Amino acid sequence: MSGSNDEERSVRAAVDGELRLLDPGVRASPDAVTALLDPEFTEFGASGRSYDRTSILAVTSAAADENAPEPSTATGMSGVLLAPGLVHLTYISVSNGLRVRRSSLWRRSDSGWRLYFHQGTPTGSS
Repeated sequence: MSGSNDEERSVRAAVDGELRLLDPGVRASPDAVTALLDPEFTEFGASGRSYDRTSILAVTSAAADENAPEPSTATGMSGVLLAPGLVHLTYISVSNGLRVRRSSLWRRSDSGWRLYFHQGTPTGSS
């Protein structure tokens, strides 16, 4: 069934992008992060702050700082194709003992799959 294959490919592309954004090496490169973010990107972070494509770069580039928090690990990641070119991912991240429920919307563009919206909601310590 081609619809199922399209969904699997789309979800896999979004998962791959999400995992790249969690990679400390990618996070340390503003160009690599920018390439994965939609021009209209917005985020409501686990801290309660909101970010756009420009302001999130200050947070992600902190990964290059020797005092940066430990990298996040992702568990229970799952995704669904909401419409052609739009994937919703959910998962739990853990970093420095803090568990955060995460939700991401990935949108396909001429440049490939890019993160359009992200939200993190703390769930407590692990």
